[in-house]
Amino acid sequence: MTRWYDGPLAAFDTETTGVDVEEDRIVSAAIVVQDMTGGRPRVTRWLINPGVPVPPGATEVHGLTDDHLQRNGRWPGPVMEEIARVLAEQCGAARPLVVMNAPFDLTILDRELRRHRAASLAQYLENVPLCVLDPRVLDKHLDRYRKGRRTLTDLCNQYEVVLDGAHDAAADAMAALEVTRAVGQRFASRLERLSPSELHTLQAVWHAAQARGLQAWFARSGTPEEVDPHWPLRTDLPAAA
Repeated sequence: MTRWYDGPLAAFDTETTGVDVEEDRIVSAAIVVQDMTGGRPRVTRWLINPGVPVPPGATEVHGLTDDHLQRNGRWPGPVMEEIARVLAEQCGAARPLVVMNAPFDLTILDRELRRHRAASLAQYLENVPLCVLDPRVLDKHLDRYRKGRRTLTDLCNQYEVVLDGAHDAAADAMAALEVTRAVGQRFASRLERLSPSELHTLQAVWHAAQARGLQAWFARSGTPEEVDPHWPLRTDLPAAA
């Protein structure tokens, strides 16, 4: 019997205008599908003209300029629709969806769908089971006492995964997929009896505990930042009074 971390996986990643899921926009996205460990990946890419200026700081990260996006990017509405439908297809095919730091990428996609299609991500996924594997949450739970940061680059170094072209959506998605396989293999004794759907449920609990720990650390250090405990999507903002 094929273990889940050796079997079919799909990975999703975005590049954006910033880190605010409520206000920032997606400028590129990719979905990578791989049927087995070492199998040839199938990659779907999107380039989007977000309709708003791309801050220089964001361009420094992913290299996408206003001029390039205006010349080559597509309008957001149809692209967001395509992305949501492809994600639904992957979920419908029972492929676990790898998303590094899922509450960011899935929430910003949800907000873009609401902005441009007047529909939530949940509406596109209402007839299929969402099953997400987040290598950041998995690694942080399974190796909780390891010191240091846990960015995708850090995890690639930890699990000896090659990351070519960091901050390209397709490259990052492929790296996150390979890291997830490596996490499964390293912690096989703790993971192989769990199905992806069981892991999906557990990660919500693990992420909430991790968020509480980070929130407590912020409180001790006098940092006013709030940590959202929800996973794999953040909650909606409360309606204005």
